[in-house]
Amino acid sequence: MKKILLIEDNPEVRENTREILELEGYTVLIAEDGKTGVKLAQKNLPDLIVCDIMMSGLDGYGVLHILNKNPLTSVIPFIFLTAKADRIDIRKGMGLGADDYLTKPFDSNELLTAIETRLNRHNEASQEEFYIKDLDPSDQNKRAIASLNAIAAEGRIQHFRAGEGIYWEGDEASALILVNSGKIKTYKTNQEKKKLITGIYCSGKYIGFNALITNSNYSESAVALEDSELYFISRHKFFKLLYENRDVANKFIRIISNNLKEKEEQMLHLAYNSVKQRAAEALVSLQKKSKKCGEIFISREDLANMVGTAPESVIRALSDFREARLINVSPHHIDVFNLKELKKIAAID
Repeated sequence: MKKILLIEDNPEVRENTREILELEGYTVLIAEDGKTGVKLAQKNLPDLIVCDIMMSGLDGYGVLHILNKNPLTSVIPFIFLTAKADRIDIRKGMGLGADDYLTKPFDSNELLTAIETRLNRHNEASQEEFYIKDLDPSDQNKRAIASLNAIAAEGRIQHFRAGEGIYWEGDEASALILVNSGKIKTYKTNQEKKKLITGIYCSGKYIGFNALITNSNYSESAVALEDSELYFISRHKFFKLLYENRDVANKFIRIISNNLKEKEEQMLHLAYNSVKQRAAEALVSLQKKSKKCGEIFISREDLANMVGTAPESVIRALSDFREARLINVSPHHIDVFNLKELKKIAAID
């Protein structure tokens, strides 16, 4: 029988929640404040913790912070109960290591589904970690991916509609973000509010981790190009895995090195290549990504933001490519007919 610790200072909410959980067959431990909750967690090591955020004395954030310092309690799935659901509050909790949020008032189905989901994912992740130890030590990349998948399975899933912002330049980086489905663009903005797209990411790609690793704010913004599903993996869990698993650390070192190389080349091309060359390079890049991500529908404005020029200049370059029968242009899609010739124009080997 699974044991759940409920930390809640509101008597009515506490008793109603306890009754729901006990009717479902869970053993429920009760704490009326944060300090008592911490002591019960350390003494009883429950299978899952449900904790209110806004409490007098030690609040929910403080409870999670203390429990994360103890290796035995840091791995317990943790669900926040909150009357607030602002994205800033969610990010703060995710950064500390929360697994999920329930916004008050919630019904019994929401509560039980969230608990069952977190318990199942925790069990799957534990089994995955046992399997990882038995992998061939020389197969570092597969082992790193398996480890990352294990913590991703415990992360919070969020859905974003096309055009919705995920994070903004200057925001605090509080979680590792994995694209599960959909497509994401990242971009930088200058003082004149002009944008430069710095990357397009699809399923299986991580975003925003440079700022997370360097403990700094995001230096770029991220927006969904289409309806997308993302995993948010807490800073605490990511760094714990990073410090304990050399394969994961090596994987991210390689990713960062490749990103730096791409950024250096991008800056060099912006400084010295013509608009036509940069437009051809952008089309080659999109064609390459489409093989991994499926079709990428991109607006003229976004394409101009990739090239680093005005939409009018991109439209002229596209017209030249179309007249040369290298591409076909539709309102939101570009079909490449002659990739080899575009590579020549872009001076890509």
